[in-house]
Amino acid sequence: MSPITLSNLRPAPGSHKSERRVGRGHGSGRGKTAGRGTKGQKARSGGKIHRAFNGGQNRLSKRLSFVRGQGNSNAPFRDEYTIINVVALNQFEAGSQVRPEDLVAQDLATKAQSRGLIKILGEGEIDRPLTVYAHKFSASAREKIEAAGGTVEIIPTKVYPKTKRRKDDKAATANQQGAGE
Repeated sequence: MSPITLSNLRPAPGSHKSERRVGRGHGSGRGKTAGRGTKGQKARSGGKIHRAFNGGQNRLSKRLSFVRGQGNSNAPFRDEYTIINVVALNQFEAGSQVRPEDLVAQDLATKAQSRGLIKILGEGEIDRPLTVYAHKFSASAREKIEAAGGTVEIIPTKVYPKTKRRKDDKAATANQQGAGE
């Protein structure tokens, strides 16, 4: 067998079906109108119908109001937390420290989730004292961890200062200037 080059490339046998040739006389079975029927927009050359065409009725995309973006406008800025219940913390030995990387080692969170925000919820019971590090704790989770003799440590999140002054800041500075005079 000769080596494959650009000059002898062929598709695998049976993988390519030859295109149906239309408009080649009435003996072919697809002559005259070439399978397009008689008259009408779809019989003409270039007679394509828009995929959202709704029979002359105003199409759905025109009937709906024009709103930029999608759904929740805060979605790109919302904080997404990985949820861990206190019952899952029973996998750790008594007296140990539970950090996000330890959750990955116990298959309670993925590596990507451990780099994000973690919240501990109070579903289930915990029977051993642990020092748990997370970004947020529900009130019941905090209560259960401390009742078992453990401690709760909040990992601080980085808060970025506002880059533009808000309207209420301007009003406050105007009031201060007015009171100072």
